[in-house]
Amino acid sequence: MNGQGRLVTVIAALTVMTTTILTSSTANATSDRLVPPSPARYAATHHHGLSIVEEDHDAGEIADRAEEFANQRIAPGTSVPAAAVSTALADGARLPVAGGQWQEVTGQPYQSEPAGYTDPVESNAGAGWGLVAGRITALAPDSRVIYAGTADGGVWRTFDNGGHWWPAWGGLGSQSVGAVLVDRAHRVWVGTGEANTSSDSYAGQGVYVSDTFGTFYRKVGGDEIDGSQIFRLTRAGDGTIFAATTHGLWRHSPSTYGPWQQVFAPDPNPTRSPYRTNFTTDVQVRGQTVLTTIGWRGGTAPDDLSYNGLYVSNAGGAPGSFSLVHPTGDLNAGDIGRTTLSWTGDGKQLWAIVQSPTLQASGGDTVLQGVFVSANGDPAGPWRKVGDSDSLDHSGSALLYQDGFHVGVQAWYNQAITVDPANPNHVYVSLEEVFETTDGGRTFQAAGPYWNLRLPCNPNCPQTTHPDQHALAVVNGHVWIGSDGGVWHRPLGHQGYGDWTNTNATLHNLQYYGAGTGSLPGGRTAYWGGLQDNGTSVLLGRNASTMIQPAGGDGGQVLVDPRNGNNSVGEYVNLAMYVTTDGGHTFRTISPVCGGNPDDPGTMPGCDPTARFIAPFTADVTDPNHWVAGGEFVWDDHAAWTTRCHSDGCDWKNVHDLGKGSNGAPRLATALTVNGSTTYAGWVAGGGNPGPAFASGIDTNYGGTWHTVTAPNLPQRFLASLRVDPHDAGHVYAVYSGYSRHWIPGGGVGHVFESRDGGAHWTDISGNLPDTPGDDLVFTHGKLVLATDTGMFVADADHAARWSRLGVGLPGSVVNGLALSPNGNAVVAATHGRGLWQLSVR
Repeated sequence: MNGQGRLVTVIAALTVMTTTILTSSTANATSDRLVPPSPARYAATHHHGLSIVEEDHDAGEIADRAEEFANQRIAPGTSVPAAAVSTALADGARLPVAGGQWQEVTGQPYQSEPAGYTDPVESNAGAGWGLVAGRITALAPDSRVIYAGTADGGVWRTFDNGGHWWPAWGGLGSQSVGAVLVDRAHRVWVGTGEANTSSDSYAGQGVYVSDTFGTFYRKVGGDEIDGSQIFRLTRAGDGTIFAATTHGLWRHSPSTYGPWQQVFAPDPNPTRSPYRTNFTTDVQVRGQTVLTTIGWRGGTAPDDLSYNGLYVSNAGGAPGSFSLVHPTGDLNAGDIGRTTLSWTGDGKQLWAIVQSPTLQASGGDTVLQGVFVSANGDPAGPWRKVGDSDSLDHSGSALLYQDGFHVGVQAWYNQAITVDPANPNHVYVSLEEVFETTDGGRTFQAAGPYWNLRLPCNPNCPQTTHPDQHALAVVNGHVWIGSDGGVWHRPLGHQGYGDWTNTNATLHNLQYYGAGTGSLPGGRTAYWGGLQDNGTSVLLGRNASTMIQPAGGDGGQVLVDPRNGNNSVGEYVNLAMYVTTDGGHTFRTISPVCGGNPDDPGTMPGCDPTARFIAPFTADVTDPNHWVAGGEFVWDDHAAWTTRCHSDGCDWKNVHDLGKGSNGAPRLATALTVNGSTTYAGWVAGGGNPGPAFASGIDTNYGGTWHTVTAPNLPQRFLASLRVDPHDAGHVYAVYSGYSRHWIPGGGVGHVFESRDGGAHWTDISGNLPDTPGDDLVFTHGKLVLATDTGMFVADADHAARWSRLGVGLPGSVVNGLALSPNGNAVVAATHGRGLWQLSVR
């Protein structure tokens, strides 16, 4: 989703590639998450690339520009053992604590369509979403409680139908949730590891259960399914729990004690290679019949494709009892990718959403094989196709009006289906949008279109739901939906478009990439940030009643004037930068990247051909009016808040070409820092993809000429952050993501390094830090503050190898970025699942 003005056909711009996720069991992802902005930023690559199997049929798949979030944590390897995360959490917990209590900054409702913020290119004004939250991955109803699983914000619960949400997860290790189940004893089962297979879908640490309505949890089993993502938890009649995971299908006795038992994983994969297909994307149980599906969204190496399909056990899911189903009718058994299933309440009909690996590989405008129903409830069919991209496009979909982007284009990522238990002909189908049928699939109606923009009813349409659906539940006469933008519900008797109740006012699970702060009159502070799928946000003072979204789509990094919080730079994907000097009421596009300025019909001569999905830009540590940005080139700008960049001229100047990697592909900037005339630029080669072409490095012009730093102790991993001393241009810190060679062959050693001679020599100051991906670093008042995937840490700059945990009360979500308050007395943590938090560091 993005601002209203960027209507660009995306398909032609897409690089069709794959994603590798964060664990040894997660295969390379295989699709690009396309998100149309509004009518002008329409069609951006939003999440991750399509699978391309190379000519030698090895699954040597490369990542597209949207999957870097995952690859930066595993390169140069292809996977990370599950124990790496649990070990890092345990090691971090043993460190002493320094500092006080973290305070939540973004505890207000987040308005995606604020009045008076109607920039024609960047805003989402008129979309019809209203208040939004972060990504919801699962919904589970109890008699009086609704539980919501989130992407990296743990579990939330509401006792009053969404009027108020409360965190219900605590300090457990993994905040990434894939599935939630409430059993007949009202126990809450939580499967960690989001299974939507997007680049920021973190692997989990197994399954937990609560006997106290989500207040306290204990782990179920040992480490058998640690490191997996969990698509579904379901309960058999005898209480047995089944878990459909990226490591196959598992079951557990209802006692909650003892290990999990793997009952089905047909693809031989003793090393848990990420390029094999034991992705069980759903499991459904009726009596002794257990139905599951294998289908990695883009397929895999040709020798593995024969494993894709539906499998059934008539022996209660016992190991060795599953057999491949040979479906008849309209369902193409040779083209089954991610699949979601639902029996009707009486078991007489079976519904399925099926994604197509063939369409995925072709890079077209949909990857949906179809919506199917087996009228007799038999997994063998005959199956009847009741919906496909074309028919659903013409069922009230807003995507009918979007060239190159149609219903099911993200069916690898957006899937949920549920049947009204009181009416087998009443079915909800969720893809990018929410569809409903009341006649058993003969007709469908878009109950929650993508947005209101371009619909015939605009500007008088009812409010709709945020796009990109992941969860459905029916309870107490209402249907509930969970999407990339939060939770909505409405009565089952309300059909057609609209009538949704927005429940997002107190659901604070926003997913930030970065943050910045600036001063406002009256001693207030403006907090800006860039979010996954929810634009660029600004909170105009801690006491503001609402946070607002002046720019839509995917946000990224931000640059804020510390002296004037109304001045800010944000980015859409791939360094499509925009600047405001009036607090977000209006924007001006200023990107040096080719095609980055949709309000300019021309092309800037010498524009940057490529930048990373979330690309770096920053201000000089000594001069907030001096900026640098990076794609294939390093760009320098002294015009600051008056910057202009169009085909007839641009204030950005190309000062350095980062060069090419060993495979001939351009190196791309990953981190930047600048002090006066000295710039340091971190880069990644080989597209940042794990494999032989991977390389990382630092270029700098310290000493007067550009050169690549050569230091044998710097690890060959992803360089996440650089920070130069404002008092000494030769004094610089480097922060590395990923894991050491203990977990990843070739990963080297260390996460934080310091140089006092312009990069000629580096000292590893990681000291007692856990072996965990580093994300960002700031320094203030003689302290180094480090953000990582598994916690916040602090050290005295003069004794930097002795680290402590920073503060108490910060949720366990990944912290992607850091900012200082305008006076430098507080640090702001941008979490990828629990919003912004702040702590005094004086």
